[in-house]
Amino acid sequence: MEDQTPHEPASAEVQARVQASFERQGLMAHLGARLAHIGLGRVHIVLPNRPELTQQHGYFHAGATSAVADSAGGYAAFTLFPEDTSVLTVEYKINLLAPAESDHIEAVGTVLKPGRTLTVCQLEAFGVEGDRRTLVATGQQTLICVKGRSEQ
Repeated sequence: MEDQTPHEPASAEVQARVQASFERQGLMAHLGARLAHIGLGRVHIVLPNRPELTQQHGYFHAGATSAVADSAGGYAAFTLFPEDTSVLTVEYKINLLAPAESDHIEAVGTVLKPGRTLTVCQLEAFGVEGDRRTLVATGQQTLICVKGRSEQ
């Protein structure tokens, strides 16, 4: 379940670097996703519901849920990477726990184990409807820190 302990906020420089990279992601723009929180080792991405993101029963499509979870974990890791590096997903596994029929999805990526080359993150996605938050997906991800290749 979601960790409720406070996370140290990322510096203004790290937040700007993450925001700039996120804005260059065509898929996140296409989906209508936005960054909601950038902390050190923890990032939240919100995805509002709209018909183009649903499957045949009206629930959020697993592909949309997985995409924002993957990006949340990637950016959580990226907040801990040196300035002259980039981030790429090596692998991720996601379990869909419940249908997401909600106003929006909030994906949360949290660094579990930072490393010089590989970083492991926990992925969570919540269906949010008013004050109700339902865990709809959970997973784990490995990311690589690509040295000498800036996100710019």
